[in-house]
Amino acid sequence: MENSNSSFWLINDVNLFHVMCPHKLKDFGNEGHFRHYKRGETIYFTDDPATYMYLVAKGRVRIINYNEEGDEVVRAILSRGEMFGELALLGENKRTEIAEAMENETTVCPVAIDQVYDLMKDNHEFTFQIYKWIGWRLKKLERRVDNLVFKDVRARLMDFIRDLALEHGEKRNGTVEIENFYTHKNIANLIGTSRQTVTTTLNELRDEGLIDFNRKTITIKDLSAF
Repeated sequence: MENSNSSFWLINDVNLFHVMCPHKLKDFGNEGHFRHYKRGETIYFTDDPATYMYLVAKGRVRIINYNEEGDEVVRAILSRGEMFGELALLGENKRTEIAEAMENETTVCPVAIDQVYDLMKDNHEFTFQIYKWIGWRLKKLERRVDNLVFKDVRARLMDFIRDLALEHGEKRNGTVEIENFYTHKNIANLIGTSRQTVTTTLNELRDEGLIDFNRKTITIKDLSAF
């Protein structure tokens, strides 16, 4: 399965590591540079200064905010090799969201925005990959807004499942298996519907033989149907 994540990270199997200049970031690779969080601990709050971008080394991080009624809204769930807080590169001065660890032993690497700018000055490949990543994230957000306007719940849910397959899925015997780390409420928040509607529609897709799912995985039986 093609991985659409292009992220700036220290692990050899992630693209941007190969175009970095490691000598410019002397503290990279030192264990003390990493930050470790337990489940439910906050990495940053709304209105915190936006002076770092972050990369997930282990575990998962969720990006959330709250609506006018005070209800929690999940904007994204990120796993190993993914980047967050990158809007600071585009001039964000204060955070407009909350980043929170979802698992014990979640590990992230903070990268100072000034360090990123320094790398971007004379490394065009690195600059291209950074903006490619940001462009991909913005395009994904734009498509989500379009879906809310032009597509019904079933189509939005199928798009969501297809995106998960393309980003995180593994081909297995003609099917695509995705680790299921979203609750039905999380999915409802992201596609603009209710938890009950998500549950009902998932059951319909399963009854039609398009998917199977449990608490740990979603299996797509025919990706072309999505």
